[in-house]
Amino acid sequence: MSIRRLPEHLVNRIAAGEVVERPASALKELVENAIDAGATRIAIALSDGGLARIEVSDDGCGMAPAEIALALERHATSKLPDDAIEDVATLGFRGEALPSIASVSRLTIESRVRGADGWLRTVDNGAVVAEGPAAIPPGTRIRMEGLFDRVPARRKFLRSPRAEYAACMDAIRRLAMARPDIGFSLEHDGRRALSVPPGEDRAVRVAALTDRALVENSVAIDYARGDVTLCGVAGLPTFNRGVADHQFLFVNGRPVKDRLLVGAVRGAYQDMLARDRHPVVALFVDLPGSEVDVNVHPAKTEVRFRDPGLVRGLIVGGLRAALDAAGHRSAQSASPAALGTWRSEPLGSPAPTGGPVHGGWPAPPLAPAQGSVWDRAPAFAAQPLARAEPAYAAPPEPKEFPLGVARGQVAATYIVAESADGLVLVDQHAAHERLVLERMRRAMADGGVAAQTLLLPEVVELDESACDRLEARIPELAEMGLELERFGPHAVLVRAVPALLGGSDAKGLVTDLADELAAFGEVLSLKERLDSVAATMACHGSVRAGRILSVAEMNALLREMEVTPHSGQCNHGRPTWIKLDHADIEKLFGRK
Repeated sequence: MSIRRLPEHLVNRIAAGEVVERPASALKELVENAIDAGATRIAIALSDGGLARIEVSDDGCGMAPAEIALALERHATSKLPDDAIEDVATLGFRGEALPSIASVSRLTIESRVRGADGWLRTVDNGAVVAEGPAAIPPGTRIRMEGLFDRVPARRKFLRSPRAEYAACMDAIRRLAMARPDIGFSLEHDGRRALSVPPGEDRAVRVAALTDRALVENSVAIDYARGDVTLCGVAGLPTFNRGVADHQFLFVNGRPVKDRLLVGAVRGAYQDMLARDRHPVVALFVDLPGSEVDVNVHPAKTEVRFRDPGLVRGLIVGGLRAALDAAGHRSAQSASPAALGTWRSEPLGSPAPTGGPVHGGWPAPPLAPAQGSVWDRAPAFAAQPLARAEPAYAAPPEPKEFPLGVARGQVAATYIVAESADGLVLVDQHAAHERLVLERMRRAMADGGVAAQTLLLPEVVELDESACDRLEARIPELAEMGLELERFGPHAVLVRAVPALLGGSDAKGLVTDLADELAAFGEVLSLKERLDSVAATMACHGSVRAGRILSVAEMNALLREMEVTPHSGQCNHGRPTWIKLDHADIEKLFGRK
């Protein structure tokens, strides 16, 4: 078979296969053109998820008739005034999008430059079918209809209208986050699905496009290293999702899906979230154009950094610094669903009046049909007695501390504290687990965790492969205060445990560490592996649910939480404390 030059229409269709994968990719290219044209408002209309119609209208600079014809030719663009492609500052620059879209759909372009008449040009699958004057306001309106109608081999691989609409919405959401100075609106089958005004604050725009609760459950990022800056918002670890679709990453204002950036986010949160949970972030990296290559993917969704280590360190360091500054904050607002589970119950029958009940507590006389808390106690039941402790000093005022002062304990698991503005409930095991982990991390940073030698070394029997994995990690575990020694083919000897853990179960600790190393030891870096091991140790050394604490112990736990970073969530990403504001409590009792 001889080599031949491909015809123009076939070249365009091949190029369309790289640029136009689905309606969302075509919509992305059209909206990027509108942004590059200097638009302040962009309106999008979709039909059948973009399969039937996509229309994008903007108030940008517009195009003259000759420019419209030139824009439909391959590799024609106004965004590269010279040959310095590395200095490109616009979202688009290839000059392939419009001719590629026009080769696989019916594309109509209407545009008007301010002070001139409007013009229209329609191209149907590569052939010009209409051209003439158009009555439109200054700006451009592009309508794409029947994507891949004449390319059935591509059409059959498109998904359902609902799935394509979701992809279109995701593309617009990311572009709208990148440019809070521009107003966006999107209609789907005549229904308004998205509308954000121009000139919004970046944090407000991100929350409007993701979750309104993000404003109260996030930290601001503002970090820099040399010429590279990082800004944006990052959700608290307790404000997480089951999938990673709420991670929005931008490089020089361009939405990207880059493995390096995603890995850096995961590394920053890795010891604060369970492995199947994902943070909510919107991060904006800005750096000189010479330090990043945006011309590595046809759809411009991937980038390549000249110094990837610097960018990764910037993201991990920036996120860590912001989350450390958040201290004990947690996504702790009581949800309406949780408040709805609280309910008042009808009062019982009046107890006999005038006589004593079991336990020697007399029941006061009641007026007819009068309700009382005494109604809830049957005549044969003893009255509940609170735990009394000697008061060596006056209890502190709740307003002095963010997490309040301890007032009691529920189910030997939850600490009840009173703060100046509400009621605080603390999961004592989850909170102490985080505190122990942070102590271990500080001790490791200072040279190692102190070990407590066992009076009688304990033998832990395991299978041979588990013993091999532990033996390979003996030096690292020793730095964390856990001293092990191989004791035959199927056992290890525990000679010392971390002093921070107190009297922990050595056998359970070593067994869990062996399982941890089996699951993640080969894929995690050394730092991540040690953090994972430290988290497992902290879980074994923390105060267990079911242990009764004194008031002094409860207050000591609250005070340490207030000064410990990340104490708002345990090592698995669950909240360690929640708060019921006074307003929430008043709602429960019908006062509001």
